[in-house]
Amino acid sequence: MQKKLDIAYLGHDILRSKTTRVDHIEDKAFQEFIDHMIYTVKAVNGLGIAAPQVYKKDRVFIMASKPSERYPNAPTMAPITIINPEIIKHSKTTTKDWEGCLSIPGIRGLVPRYDSITVKYTNRFGALINSSFTGFIARIFQHEIDHLNGLVFLDRLETNKDIITESEYQKIVTTSL
Repeated sequence: MQKKLDIAYLGHDILRSKTTRVDHIEDKAFQEFIDHMIYTVKAVNGLGIAAPQVYKKDRVFIMASKPSERYPNAPTMAPITIINPEIIKHSKTTTKDWEGCLSIPGIRGLVPRYDSITVKYTNRFGALINSSFTGFIARIFQHEIDHLNGLVFLDRLETNKDIITESEYQKIVTTSL
């Protein structure tokens, strides 16, 4: 049975810890953990979730983009399990856009991210995947891989003036629709 996992919030040491490589992909307990992560990201209406956000040091995250109140223009994709990811190439260009985080509720930041990335990772079935992502999906990938490296989106801000509250962000979203 799937269960909703507890979310770690900013200030907890786990969010500032580097994760460890996963070599036990086929283990039943790890596969159940993946199922719980997928259930949790859906239950909390997130676009992605990384193991440190649910108190684990495994190098794994879930990407699960879909439109929501927080991200009304997000593209729809089935959840993808990303294990032991690496960004192997990225564009020279970056774009600043608003990001939030399940571990930092109520706050948004205008974060610069690469426009496109080429990555490799292992899926939950043990297959090595090479892929490229652009735009919003590339942003999610970069946000989540930061969690695996002990970073949060606030670490990427160019200035503290790029921080706003969720309520001010909602005013921006509502005006732009």
